[in-house]
Amino acid sequence: QVQLVESGGGLVQAGGSLRLSCAASGSMYGISAMGWYRQAPGNQRELVARILFIGGSTNYADSVKGRFTVSRDNAKNIIYLQMNSLKPEDTAIYYCHFFRSLDPPSDFWGQGTQVTVSS
Repeated sequence: QVQLVESGGGLVQAGGSLRLSCAASGSMYGISAMGWYRQAPGNQRELVARILFIGGSTNYADSVKGRFTVSRDNAKNIIYLQMNSLKPEDTAIYYCHFFRSLDPPSDFWGQGTQVTVSS
């Protein structure tokens, strides 16, 4: 099992910045990708950013490209999401996600952290 704990959410004005952190504990064996999803009220959960465990390749939702940066510290089992130029439409609960690509594959989720951007 993998346990994930997010931190760093909060209230910020439009144009501001926040950095989310996700600390993982447990076995990282088979973990191939880590990332961040978000869910706003009335909306489905959507992928924000993802980073590969090996190599560090990243991909982003179009809505956050150029503003958000995902990074990892494999030695500490922590991933980060640096969010700049925040917009009110970024308001959501942000969830950390780890994917284990074994047979069968497994998804691990954090409890979520609220990000609110005021206009």
